[in-house]
Amino acid sequence: MSTTSGELQSLRLTPLHARDQDPKWWRSSVIYQVYPRSFRDLDGDGVGDLAGITAELGQLGQLDIDAIWLSPFQPSPHRDGGYDVSDYCDVDPVFGTLEDFDALVAAAEALSIRVIIDLVPNHCSVEHTLFRQALTAVPGSPERDLFIFRDGQDPSGELPPNNWQSHFGGPAWTRVVEADGEPGQWYLHLFDSSQPDFNWDNELVRVEFERVLRFWLDRGVAGFRVDVAHALIKARGLPDWGGRADGGSIPGYPFTDAPMFGQPQIHDIYRRWREVLAEYDGERILCAEASVDPLDRLADWVRPDQMHQTFNFSYLAAPWDPTELRRIITSSLEAFDAVGAPTTWVLSNHDVVRHTTRLGLPENTPRPGDGLGPEDEQPDHLLGTRRAKAASLLMLGLPGGVYLYQGEELGLPDHTTMPHDVRQDPTYHRTGGDRLGRDGCRVPLPWTTTGGSLGFSATGQSWLPQPSDWSELSRQAQRENPASTLSLYRAALALRRTHGLGCGSLAWAEDFTARNCVGFLNNDVLVLLNMGTTAVELPDLPVLLRSDPETDTPYLLHPEESTWLHLDDPATTYP
Repeated sequence: MSTTSGELQSLRLTPLHARDQDPKWWRSSVIYQVYPRSFRDLDGDGVGDLAGITAELGQLGQLDIDAIWLSPFQPSPHRDGGYDVSDYCDVDPVFGTLEDFDALVAAAEALSIRVIIDLVPNHCSVEHTLFRQALTAVPGSPERDLFIFRDGQDPSGELPPNNWQSHFGGPAWTRVVEADGEPGQWYLHLFDSSQPDFNWDNELVRVEFERVLRFWLDRGVAGFRVDVAHALIKARGLPDWGGRADGGSIPGYPFTDAPMFGQPQIHDIYRRWREVLAEYDGERILCAEASVDPLDRLADWVRPDQMHQTFNFSYLAAPWDPTELRRIITSSLEAFDAVGAPTTWVLSNHDVVRHTTRLGLPENTPRPGDGLGPEDEQPDHLLGTRRAKAASLLMLGLPGGVYLYQGEELGLPDHTTMPHDVRQDPTYHRTGGDRLGRDGCRVPLPWTTTGGSLGFSATGQSWLPQPSDWSELSRQAQRENPASTLSLYRAALALRRTHGLGCGSLAWAEDFTARNCVGFLNNDVLVLLNMGTTAVELPDLPVLLRSDPETDTPYLLHPEESTWLHLDDPATTYP
């Protein structure tokens, strides 16, 4: 099908989402996730640090991002990659000092980059002062009431209070030894045993976290990504649960019934937090990590008086299928538009297999969410890279906010052949290796083509090993290559801003649906992704960008390829 701009009036367009007239920065933002341990190590100890992030901010500025989000850098014994916080108002010495953090915020501000930080309110570390005091206190004491301590359910107390399971495997309860040396109460930990859950029914816990919010807001942070934002309140009585540990819906056990997630009272907490943030200038934001389904239920987290954004995990988990992808995009925009919130889009983060690897795996591959090891079937790297570039270009063409995970702009895959003896994820250890965990997506970044850690650390040290073939994926190797993934991201992010796609509209381009394509018009850009097995003829329109810039057939969109085409006068086809 070859057409001209004028002839595009014959294209069938189904309007879905109108342009966003609200100019607030976060409604159309591009936010780049930094996992500090793996970003850049400036002091040479093999672990990334805040000074390393500051040193490379200029590189991130070239991506035309609005903000960076820092995964935890606060003091921690690092049993769960820093998500076991022992002091919410300081910096772990392995990452630097509070002065280093202030310098990072100042340097970012000079580049017009905001800094968002992780907040972990569901649980802390067993080394947190409050939990240590709870352990030495007596049952029923105010100290223990800050957490969820319960007696065992049998007369001897040997059985845990209920049957809840940890996300990381095994029971969600650990029994303590009391001051008299005898086994005593149990404490709840939805994650590792080193991460006791707070009791958010206790007003003192709420007061404490308002203090934490203000501490970092006073230091200039632009907001918080809230870890496990759906889990703070538990159902009264802590009833047994026969569904999945993560609350994911399965037959007979929908997410809406999970007693440890999504309780209605949780929204009062975020209403109060929204009020706290409103006291500060600069449009500070809250983003929920809320694994909630269905999508219209997830929208409850971003009503006007609560959070500003929430991650769209339905989109992240979408299969390589045009019908399902269109359904998820449609459902997302409808659900979030209904509450006046922007939709966010994400393909990778520190908890999932990177999308370059996921999209190169055969269907029904074991462990797609828990990492791959040398014994597993390995992904097709060329296929994964081609699909990942195409999927990224489609995502960056969608209206709303976008979250990028460090290294995806380099097309990094997971480390799928990592030796088991170097793994650190508690999931691996709590399940005896049955689930490999998330180490594969957390490997330190390659910056240069040579060196012991490819520029991550001047000493060559690296807390996790890098794959042997990452030299060609380093930032140095890709910087001047116009066909690289890095060049694609730079170009797409610049065009996204120029054409106002983040605050744009969306109308489905129906003529491409029958060709196994996902196609939509956003403002003056026609975005197309070929998810089929045969090439599709393109309209005769100027090409803004292609995921495969080296194609020798510019009039065809090949399988696993996407493109942005420019309409001089989109009003002729879509008002």
